[in-house]
Amino acid sequence: MKESFLGYLIIILGIFTLTVLFLFRDITTTNDQNYYLTKEITESAMLESVDLAYYRQTGIVAINKEKFTENFIRRYAESASLNKTYNIKIHDVVEQPPKVSISVDSKSTVFNFTGEQFNITNRINAILETQN
Repeated sequence: MKESFLGYLIIILGIFTLTVLFLFRDITTTNDQNYYLTKEITESAMLESVDLAYYRQTGIVAINKEKFTENFIRRYAESASLNKTYNIKIHDVVEQPPKVSISVDSKSTVFNFTGEQFNITNRINAILETQN
């Protein structure tokens, strides 16, 4: 009898701990982490979307717009937090010289005690630089 109550207590404590972790995960995911996530993903997506065939023919670095958009959204979806709603806006993609302008709006979907919702926008303008 005591062992079954101890088992129930451990299960209830485990569920309570997971609930607390999920509630506070939104607090620990800060704006700085979202900014650096956006920055790193932008850089990686730009490097991955370089048009190698065009570079081999002309020696000029250029990116493919569609490939960049696909890579950025895929990478962001894999890395972003599940407890926020993100709105990704790709304002401008210049193929040559490689330049992009992106803004990511994040809005918390977890209940907070004040009842206020904040939209935080991270905007990045990136230029891909290379050395010959």
